[in-house]
Amino acid sequence: MAELKSVPKDAADQAALEWQTRVDLAAAYRLVELFGWSDLIATHISARVPGTTDEFLINPFGMMFDEITASRLIKIDLDGNQLGESPYSANKAGFTIHSAVHQARHDAGCVIHLHTTSGMAVSALEEGLLPLFQTAMFLTGDLSYHDYEGPALHLEERERLQKDLGNTHQMILRNHGTLTLGGTVAEAFIRMHMLERACAAQVCALGMGRPIHRACDEARITTEQMCHTGMLGRFGSLAWPALLRKLDRELPGYDQ
Repeated sequence: MAELKSVPKDAADQAALEWQTRVDLAAAYRLVELFGWSDLIATHISARVPGTTDEFLINPFGMMFDEITASRLIKIDLDGNQLGESPYSANKAGFTIHSAVHQARHDAGCVIHLHTTSGMAVSALEEGLLPLFQTAMFLTGDLSYHDYEGPALHLEERERLQKDLGNTHQMILRNHGTLTLGGTVAEAFIRMHMLERACAAQVCALGMGRPIHRACDEARITTEQMCHTGMLGRFGSLAWPALLRKLDRELPGYDQ
């Protein structure tokens, strides 16, 4: 388990770090909406409050993702209890999956869970995500699975989910959807973008009813090993500012 990085202890610095996390998290919600991945008011994206192990930011339950702003995000603890004053409320039951990840993985600065059509389709396949494309191969060496236990309403499921997740950064929740985590909001989002693209491509390829060509094992293994090199984190640090510029053009206001 990775250790939390030290952060400035000055109250003003801490407040600035939390605000930046709020801005990035609100941006992730807006981007999920922009890419067509939202599910009305369902699913969540959570981010750890910098410098803490048991405080998290999450969306106000009942808001569409394109309504989320930095100031509207709610602060909660590991059990989904609301911290501080807010005119909004959180979906306590909906935090079961996220709290499981944050509790076990202190390197999880952000957790994204989605119910997209392609993600759900692949989650229902016995073989799960196949290494048919380069995008999928970047992930399959760092991918885990968790069997469906019904709606994630009970905290006792957390231990089983944590065991299945292990040290991976991508998970397919069988018969349910997709999940990614990262040290930053940017990293978690880039992982989810790749996972969703891989699932969508697999649905298209398998739906064509034609013979499938598979990459040779040597090339596949070499590509899968790249997921452990920090490549996605570096890519995210470059792509995230560009994504924020896209939001500023197409769906501004997340930083309010």
